[in-house]
Amino acid sequence: MIANNIFKAIADFCQNVLFVPFNNIRSMDNWWFQNTASWIFVVIGFIGFFYWLGQLKKYQKEENE
Repeated sequence: MIANNIFKAIADFCQNVLFVPFNNIRSMDNWWFQNTASWIFVVIGFIGFFYWLGQLKKYQKEENE
């Protein structure tokens, strides 16, 4: 019973709090804003990915010395 309530609380939090901005973007009629938001997320992902690769390369250099 308690576990069921916990999962319902998590689902409620995700639907009513975390996904509200995405629902607002989805319901817009402005195609340009929707795609701009998507490209911003893609760019942030690439920046994080290349930062991570740089850190791995730095760690590998320190390990080989």
